[in-house]
Amino acid sequence: MMKKIIVATKNQGKIKEMINAFKNLPVELHSLSEFGPLPDAVEDGTTFEENAIKKAKFYAQKTGYACLADDSGLTIDILDGAPGIYSARFAGYHADDLANNKKMIEELQKKNVEQSTAQYVCSLVFVDTDGKTLTCTQKCEGIIRIFAQGNNGFGYDPYFFVPDLQKTMAELTIEEKNNISHRGKALREMEIQLGEYLK
Repeated sequence: MMKKIIVATKNQGKIKEMINAFKNLPVELHSLSEFGPLPDAVEDGTTFEENAIKKAKFYAQKTGYACLADDSGLTIDILDGAPGIYSARFAGYHADDLANNKKMIEELQKKNVEQSTAQYVCSLVFVDTDGKTLTCTQKCEGIIRIFAQGNNGFGYDPYFFVPDLQKTMAELTIEEKNNISHRGKALREMEIQLGEYLK
């Protein structure tokens, strides 16, 4: 019996990534876009995990199906964890990658530094229709720098340097990135948790 799970995103890239990560589980993943216009979940939590839980619960309720949601972003140590949960809108509500990266560089320059230790964080949450909740949070440690390198990836990837690989996230192949990234680790952990839960 396949379990139908809604992924709380309209981003096809994220859905493909999850379909691939959970291909050995008895699940059938669907996008929010299959449900027509739905209101946005209110993400007013103070952590990635709180926001992912709010999103998963909200859409499980709206669709009547189990739901998977994630919240992820960048925390920069010298900026006291900023941009954190505001990573996608660091430069304002409708900011794009370019504007967010510009703001990040400006904030580092205000501190008179060209780099800082930083973490990419991903919280992944599964909520079933009966309220059963599975959560996991994973990190990828690195160094955020004020100059870009590489053309792959998105968001802050060209500025996020991974010392172990001596490359930025934007210089990695998809395979390399999935091995070490916060999202890759969270997906692998959730695969184990979901596998146990669906037994």
